[in-house]
Amino acid sequence: MNADTIYIYSDGACKGNPGIGGWGALLVTDGHRKEIYGGEAATTNNRMEMTAVIRALELLKRPSMVEVHTDSQYVQKGISEWLPGWKRRNWRAADGKPVKNQDLWQRLDALNQQHRIEWKWVRGHAGHPENERADALANQGVLQAQQH
Repeated sequence: MNADTIYIYSDGACKGNPGIGGWGALLVTDGHRKEIYGGEAATTNNRMEMTAVIRALELLKRPSMVEVHTDSQYVQKGISEWLPGWKRRNWRAADGKPVKNQDLWQRLDALNQQHRIEWKWVRGHAGHPENERADALANQGVLQAQQH
């Protein structure tokens, strides 16, 4: 681990899709750890996956070197591969339909431009301790949303 890099481990969860959802993220840098989570009453799994990363990046107070670990290929491929085409086509997917979750993609794009981010996909539920923790935090977010 590089002491100058902020490592973000993120996950989203949804009971029903759409349904009650939760998001969670773990930020690790130079021996410090911060856990965040939340939930929404009516959402989708993809929105929760994106929200986890967005909320984590929003905590950064200055431009940083960041490594984002997500088990969501939607998030990883969306930001790394699909986004330039969507923007070129005025937020239309390859099939001509409006891009789903455009509000979150635009926010994530803006945050992506503020930092130097390496986007890493990790297999979900594969025993990776930090990603397992992000999964647990996302499930706490679901519980929180169910109680409100």
